[in-house]
Amino acid sequence: METFGPGSMQWDVAGEYRNLLVAGSALVLQTMHPAVGAAVAEHSDYKRDPWGRLDRTLASIQKWVYSDGPREGERLRELHRPISGVDERGRGYHALNGEAWAWVHLTLFERFLTLRRIFAEPYSAQEERRLYEEFKKLGRILQVPGRQVPDSIEAFRAYFDRMVAERLEPHPTAFDVLATMRDTPVPPALPRPLRLLWRPVGMGAGEFNYFVTVGTLPPAVRDKLGLRWTARQERLLRAVGRTVAAVTPRLPERLRYLPLAYRARQAAQARASAA
Repeated sequence: METFGPGSMQWDVAGEYRNLLVAGSALVLQTMHPAVGAAVAEHSDYKRDPWGRLDRTLASIQKWVYSDGPREGERLRELHRPISGVDERGRGYHALNGEAWAWVHLTLFERFLTLRRIFAEPYSAQEERRLYEEFKKLGRILQVPGRQVPDSIEAFRAYFDRMVAERLEPHPTAFDVLATMRDTPVPPALPRPLRLLWRPVGMGAGEFNYFVTVGTLPPAVRDKLGLRWTARQERLLRAVGRTVAAVTPRLPERLRYLPLAYRARQAAQARASAA
């Protein structure tokens, strides 16, 4: 049974292929938190198999929405429970640290907003509030500590700015993620008709990965990491965004949605037709 059924915002957005465009920047944001950065450095295989790691992450996200969210949430907690240690600065960390667990969850909400702002029609204020309420529900499913989740979207914005200013750091893992982007090819599971869209404006796949990852980061995060971003690059990113925003709604569902999401949507449509 789907966690978020047809009619929810998650149902329409969580399984789209264009989420790949902010996946790299999501990982950068997450690994700038010291506990997450240390845990990923010690226990993740993102360097050896970046798209495999991302594929498993996207599959998990889709299960939150399109299948048994509570079961997947429990599996994730059990998977992360033994992950702990001491980072390069002598600080203890644990993957289920409440602040870090919440940060990973809430960065995904912020990335959805960024995706819509650059690569789609931006959400209205009402739609943003509705999506945030769904993320709060999802947080409960994933057992994110309630005290770590801001009550409203206005409180979330203040929380996000505070985390960027006070808790995030230019962590070595974040720089490793950025370096890995430059050596990463086109996602292997990307349908053939979408491969040309992955390498627009004459860029190779790795260069495009890095360009989109850096360009979709918040300016304050780029500053903290010391990343250069020019007005020309911003114009180019906006041009890519307009192309993606124009093309995506015209694609058939099998090219818009990742396989698990597509199958769930097809099954829901079949049930609705049979009712």
